[in-house]
Amino acid sequence: MTGTGQAARPATRQATVQAARLALGTASALGLARFAYGLLLPAMREDLRWTLSEAGAMGTANGLGYLLGALVTAMLVRHRGAATVFRVGMALTAVSLAATAVSDAYAALLAARALAGATGAAVFITGGVIASRIAARAGSGLPITVYFAGTGLGIVVSGATIPALGEHWRPAWIGLAVAAVLATAVSWSAAGTEGGVQDAGRGRPRVTPLWRPALAYLLFAAGYITYITFLSAYLADRGASLAQVVLTWTVLGLAVVAAPALWSRPTAQWPGTRALTTLLAVLAGGSALALAAPAPPVILLSALVYGATFMGVPAAVTALIKNRVAPADWTATLAAFTTVFAAGQTAGPWIAGVIADHTSTEAALGWTAALCAAAALIAAGHRERDRRPHGTARSRA
Repeated sequence: MTGTGQAARPATRQATVQAARLALGTASALGLARFAYGLLLPAMREDLRWTLSEAGAMGTANGLGYLLGALVTAMLVRHRGAATVFRVGMALTAVSLAATAVSDAYAALLAARALAGATGAAVFITGGVIASRIAARAGSGLPITVYFAGTGLGIVVSGATIPALGEHWRPAWIGLAVAAVLATAVSWSAAGTEGGVQDAGRGRPRVTPLWRPALAYLLFAAGYITYITFLSAYLADRGASLAQVVLTWTVLGLAVVAAPALWSRPTAQWPGTRALTTLLAVLAGGSALALAAPAPPVILLSALVYGATFMGVPAAVTALIKNRVAPADWTATLAAFTTVFAAGQTAGPWIAGVIADHTSTEAALGWTAALCAAAALIAAGHRERDRRPHGTARSRA
């Protein structure tokens, strides 16, 4: 028994290192290509004279691209394999970031944000499936949470650099593109060959037995994105200093990086949707904190709670799919859930932006709190049934 445990530890460490390099996928596709826009929104909004609904429509374009990417990723994996799709997605994400700096035409910017969404979805799905394979081989859920925690690194890089550029949003996008190129290079070999993942692309989506988690994921997607999209605008409306903006985003990003230490064990060990329900409930409370008392320390605490929980939700959903669905169906099921996620993420920023235009940026944070609370209630009602084919053993992770 001791020898087995000693042999398992190096395997787990190796798997975690591979997942950490793979995590540069979420750092680029999510942290840089999606969430950094929230930092650039105030400068772009002022320079280009956008309304909040126009600014929110940029998030909607990103969500539409994400939806398209989610719809075609399973097909691409069947023909090219997950590793290839992951690598090409990473490279095109860098291209989309550079393209955002080229023009100030609204249509061109919408197209660039849509491209970033499509490539980001491909990276998110294929990286998640590869991380699940790594976790299955290692017998540990840690590689999954490490993979999603990479988002925090992208947020930290963005939060520590972008605010200092002030109104110079074009150089900021170029800098993000350079960072995405570096992330592509480092994560390239971490994707492996993963031939088995290509076979997984031939499976079928298994969503019906998990319809409550899927509905909760839809509401989460529509809600969580508005907090991080409008956080900088919310701070700007309250006259926040540059130091406060940098500190808030850096704390948020570091909390995402630290999330695996908090959630890897519950995600792996809690049955059914218990981890998902808990994460959604804590996320709702954290989002509401900033509204309860909009003082800088409270906003900072809100960002800390938000950062420590929001990327735990996709990790919990991925772990749920991994444990409740046959391996052959992982890619198709994860793609289906990502499509649901993309639909919510597409509508959320625009609706919240319209509401904020008629009220204030506080409404965007309230939107996050309300939808995540509703998602927690729906997820809590899920009843577990093992719908996997006979002979498929439940993963220890």
